[in-house]
Amino acid sequence: MVEIQGDMPKNPQQMQADQDVAVNKSLGKIKNKILVMSGKGGVGKTSTSVNLSVALAHKGYNVGLMDVDLHGPDVPRMLGLEGTPQVNENKKLDPISYSENLKAISIESFTPNKDDAIIWRGPLKFSAIKQFIGDVDWGDLDFLIIDAPPGTGDEPLTVAQTISDAKAIIVTTPQEVALADVRKSINFCKTVKMEIFGLIENMSGFSCPHCGEMVDLFGTGGGEKTASHMGVRFLARIPFDPKMVACADSGVCYQESHSDSVVTKAFVGVAEAMSKLV
Repeated sequence: MVEIQGDMPKNPQQMQADQDVAVNKSLGKIKNKILVMSGKGGVGKTSTSVNLSVALAHKGYNVGLMDVDLHGPDVPRMLGLEGTPQVNENKKLDPISYSENLKAISIESFTPNKDDAIIWRGPLKFSAIKQFIGDVDWGDLDFLIIDAPPGTGDEPLTVAQTISDAKAIIVTTPQEVALADVRKSINFCKTVKMEIFGLIENMSGFSCPHCGEMVDLFGTGGGEKTASHMGVRFLARIPFDPKMVACADSGVCYQESHSDSVVTKAFVGVAEAMSKLV
């Protein structure tokens, strides 16, 4: 088990009460909480979380990125973050800074061996997520982007129960297998009464580097049709770009390396839509 903080209070009831106070105090300083979720894995949810965070930070907003994909944390690798969060003078953990406007927290930053498996049941995951909110010194944020694991399990449910005003952005690819699971995610949000900010269709086409022809690797238009059918706002189509893969693997910011790309412009467009929340 990975320990996020040191000595635990002896009284469990007092510990819970103190944590609830810390969570509410931290959330009170955050204007917008956005849960990025997907119905299934492999649709580019974390890369979407990272790039939306970067796009918002580039627009001058103060952004926190909270990685609650506890079993598959990838945020530090994608942002090229190293080191372990340190306890500050207020006895809170300082999130790791990526830039002046963007900081992040992830369970991976606490694991000495990055390939170690996090083998936790629900209660431990619930506690870790609440610590990520209440025991981390986020300060005043315009946006807290929360990268959740695929599906509708413990992590997104904990966020929904802990952050009552969180809004969801759902990521999908165009093919029906992904869309079937997206409909489950939409119904999850409706069940827990979480507002859905919108849906993003990722990997939506691929421009051949040789001839320039657009190839629909996973079909096309499915995300927009699903959004329309389910009464959800459609935010953007983001094409597949192999350079995104290379940047994520090497911890290099895609948007800074490819500022004029269609992908960057799509993320900037979503960030502009999100800016209306502030």
